[in-house]
Amino acid sequence: MTNIEPGLVETEFSDVRFHGDLERAKEVYRGITPLTPDDVADAILFAVTRPAHVNISEILLMPTDQSSVFHVHRRPE
Repeated sequence: MTNIEPGLVETEFSDVRFHGDLERAKEVYRGITPLTPDDVADAILFAVTRPAHVNISEILLMPTDQSSVFHVHRRPE
């Protein structure tokens, strides 16, 4: 079993989370370069294409602007 743990990924989730308030949703990613869905897909593809004797147990994937769940470096705009 493989666990993929992405950090901040820019998707439509913020639009849904803030009930269509696009300005508020955009603010989540202000001053950072978040991951893209393709970044996460690449990690999944890597994990599932290893030889049968290789187990990728966990992939922790974060943008370079994020050092943990609680720490994000936002650049001034």
